Amino acid sequence: MSPDRLAIHTFTNKPWSIHECLENYARRGIGGVSIWRETVAGHDLAKVKKHLDDSGLKPVSLVRGGFFTGKDAPTREAGIEANRDALREAEALGLPMIVLVCGATLGQTPEENLDQIRDGITALLPQAESAGIRLAIEPLHPMYAGDRSAVASMRDANELAESLGHPLVGVALDVFHVWWESGLEAQIQRCAAADRLFAFHVCEFKPDFDHVLLDRGLPGEGVNASARIAKMVQAAGFDGLTEVEIFSRKYWAENQHDFLEKIVVSCADL
Repeated sequence: MSPDRLAIHTFTNKPWSIHECLENYARRGIGGVSIWRETVAGHDLAKVKKHLDDSGLKPVSLVRGGFFTGKDAPTREAGIEANRDALREAEALGLPMIVLVCGATLGQTPEENLDQIRDGITALLPQAESAGIRLAIEPLHPMYAGDRSAVASMRDANELAESLGHPLVGVALDVFHVWWESGLEAQIQRCAAADRLFAFHVCEFKPDFDHVLLDRGLPGEGVNASARIAKMVQAAGFDGLTEVEIFSRKYWAENQHDFLEKIVVSCADL
């Protein structure tokens, strides 16, 4: 895959500022960018949007919204308000989609969490419609199901999106989170057939990781599932940019230009 078919998540190059990310991705011929809220926190969003527009990079998504669950109504309402802020940020930056890490609250059942997630997304839909911004549910690996997301598989994500039944609600598939799932190809086809496969993220799950969040691998490392799943996604008709989302203390400690080059090389065969 050529660099112009890739989009990089700004958190992948965490040591760089938003402006360094935009400048360096454009210079390397990367096709697009997904912007993390942490990367633009405290920045003038109008200036960031101008830089993004001038860079020629395709705006893909704002990362991330979600975290809708909570044991009481004020907590859940605060989560919805935080997502309203995210929608305003996405609109200000000209980003057409928000990736949702949906949340889970300790002590609640998966069903309780999923009901609260459904209610939270439903509450956002009028504002999302007004702004024309899509909401992409990202299933997370089951190891995060206790406190980060009750949506723990592509099957869960498909069922949630189908229950909402709205054209602005779809799925962001991340190799790290779903590589293990039996019947994955059928779930990808199910998602794409309903026009709900909104995004495709690559990195690798490393069974010997030294941190549950911050030791992801490049495509080709770890379980080496990116190329396998990329073929499934392409066969299902997905034609969007392939997004690189790698959290890695190891790679953040390197020269980021060298790391970006490793990303390009590792994605060449996808």
